[in-house]
This record gives sequence, structure tokens and C-alpha cells, in this order.
Amino acid sequence: MAKTFKLQRAPLNLEPKWEEIATKMLVGREIVIARYLTKEEADAMLITHRPIVLQLDDGNLVYPMSDDEGDDGGALYTNDKKQPVIPVMR
Repeated sequence: MAKTFKLQRAPLNLEPKWEEIATKMLVGREIVIARYLTKEEADAMLITHRPIVLQLDDGNLVYPMSDDEGDDGGALYTNDKKQPVIPVMR
């Protein structure tokens, strides 16, 4: 009977890398516009749930998606007891 070996990979810790990228992109920026993704923008992205869009002072847009692949828009959750979630528009 042939022995099988399970290949063990060292776990990659990508968190520090992505925290650094996010810090460079977001820290110190100012949100200049908060709006929902338009129907036309959502149609062009082939998504049905329109998330809130935060436009930063450098022109970049930030918006929540359901996953890394951008399969649909996502809600934005907060720790504000009065407004714990900014929902998607359907």
C-alpha cells in the first residue's frame, strides 16, 4: 500500500501587508461625499445590491462588497448604537 503525504504549507500572514495598504489609502483622508451606488453603476458592475459609496478627498471611492470578488454590494456595519448599519439598496 502506497503511503500518501499531506503537503504542509507555512501559513501566510497577509494581515500586516493589507493593514499597511489600507492605512496608506485611508488614514488622514477626508470623506467628501457619501452616496449610494447608482443603478447605472450597479448594472455596469453586474450587482443587484447597491452599497453606500464613500468618496475620499483624493478622488478614490470606497464601498463595501459581499466578498473579495465583488459579487455584490454589502452593508456597512458600525458600532453606533443609534445607527448600527448602513444598508444596501435593492
